[in-house]
Amino acid sequence: MTGNDDRILELLSASGVALNKKALEVNFELEGTGISYSTIKRRLPLLESVGLVDEVRETGSYYRITDKGEAYLAGELDASELELNEESL
Repeated sequence: MTGNDDRILELLSASGVALNKKALEVNFELEGTGISYSTIKRRLPLLESVGLVDEVRETGSYYRITDKGEAYLAGELDASELELNEESL
């Protein structure tokens, strides 16, 4: 997990809604965080593969944080405990 992963999870958690990649990029730009669209596009499949976010496929490529993602942010789950689901990549 990287600092960018944490920021993506924090924004999804704080928003309380599913966001698409462009919405994440715009919000990071407004915050001055500087996480690029290409970084978001690269990191979301990894976050999904370890169960920290879900893609809401019914509405396109929107992502929301999972209970597991909330537990990771709260420090209740260590990155070393995450198992990569390569089928999601």
